[in-house]
Amino acid sequence: MPIVNEGLQKEFEYVTRPGERKHIGETLDQADELMQEMAYALITGKHLEVDRLTREALDKGYTANRILDFGLLAGMAIVGVKFRDNIIFVPEVLVAARAMKAGMAHVEPILSAAGVEPKGTIIMGTVKGDLHDIGKNLCIMMLRGAGYTVHDLGVDTAPDEFVDAIDEYEAQLVGMSALLTTTMPNMGRTINAIEEAGLRDEVRVMVGGAPVTQEFADEMGADGYGQNAVECVDRANELIVLLEELRRS
Repeated sequence: MPIVNEGLQKEFEYVTRPGERKHIGETLDQADELMQEMAYALITGKHLEVDRLTREALDKGYTANRILDFGLLAGMAIVGVKFRDNIIFVPEVLVAARAMKAGMAHVEPILSAAGVEPKGTIIMGTVKGDLHDIGKNLCIMMLRGAGYTVHDLGVDTAPDEFVDAIDEYEAQLVGMSALLTTTMPNMGRTINAIEEAGLRDEVRVMVGGAPVTQEFADEMGADGYGQNAVECVDRANELIVLLEELRRS
């Protein structure tokens, strides 16, 4: 169905890149009126409303996956785009994240009880010397909602901490974030440390952050690059499939 929620329609106008508009638009077109209302409440940070709407949806027989995909994640995708494009800033992201958590509090236990197998295991961290984490945290939230087990290594994460975490959590994917140009080279140093530990063939590496580009990612030897949380999930999906295909061959 088309977007019938006027507030959500206005929010969707902030999504201007063709690929993102197609991806997010297709999701919203599949969302009914209740899911659209939930997505809009999340974007505007109304956590009590998201809590109420999630409970209402469950009472009406909506599945946890349906609520997650077409209500919570649909809204969070627009939050990610607006944050990247400097339309909203850290305070607005934090209130949207609180609203997301209000919905997830009802959805996560259902998914866990159903024994849903995670798509894969990911470790995420901001690289050594960098203390910024809003973008990373947004990616983590989206990845968890998309079905991944994600272990957050926090900020100022040294190369050996990434290496240790790969072993500890048996991760398939590694995500690194940097917001400072001065800390970006630590992505390359971390990839080198993974190679020296003999783990490079076992994992795929994703990088992101405001100053990071596809060219830089290629230069550092990363396997994937995403400009925002939506692309982060897309790259993770692509890389986990490629990794599984490689292991089967």
